[in-house]
Amino acid sequence: MEGSIGKILIVDDDENICEVIKMYVESAGYEVKVVNDGKSAQDAFLEYKPDLVLLDIMLPNIDGIDVLKWIRKDYETPVIMLTAKGETFDKVLGLELGADDYIVKPFEAKEMLARIKAVLRRYNVDNESKEVLKFQDLTIDINSYTVVYKNNDVKMPPKEFELLYYLANNKNRVFTREQLLCEVWGYDYPGDSRTVDVHVKRLREKLQGGPNWQIETVWGVGYKFEVK
Repeated sequence: MEGSIGKILIVDDDENICEVIKMYVESAGYEVKVVNDGKSAQDAFLEYKPDLVLLDIMLPNIDGIDVLKWIRKDYETPVIMLTAKGETFDKVLGLELGADDYIVKPFEAKEMLARIKAVLRRYNVDNESKEVLKFQDLTIDINSYTVVYKNNDVKMPPKEFELLYYLANNKNRVFTREQLLCEVWGYDYPGDSRTVDVHVKRLREKLQGGPNWQIETVWGVGYKFEVK
């Protein structure tokens, strides 16, 4: 990352699109590596150790969804999915599997760079003045983006972690889905309220609550991290 502001791995089988994305991303100060199929993406990911992956859905050998699943087995590296206009892609499924964002092609260079910066900014959040949140059976450390539940480390993608941290840091306060989208994903996020539901569902699968805390649904309103 020396001499650059971050390392981006671009995975797309359209070489022309790759060249255009590479040009814009490099001009913004990032170091870039390009590959054109799913197997090469896995090899490059391990060797290159990118700070963010731009990952196309339709790829030769191994498709983008399977590459995303593979990354999420062991890594929390931010992933932005690329999908062609009109292409069948369940955005909720992509988010469930751990994608941080998605962009529909064709897209404006400014939009793409804004999304990259937003995801990296959230992932590399300024940790000064941030605290470790502790509840019975649960520790949430934003300094290292780690969660310990019942003495076990719990892996979760950055966005999932940030939602948990935001709710827990504002315990007993009820938030609408729209508020959570704005606060956790950012005002320019193109997703809808289902995104929040998907992430809450995933959090509940990993954290079944504690003796005095729970992620509660407030029917007709939204969610809260309830501490008794």
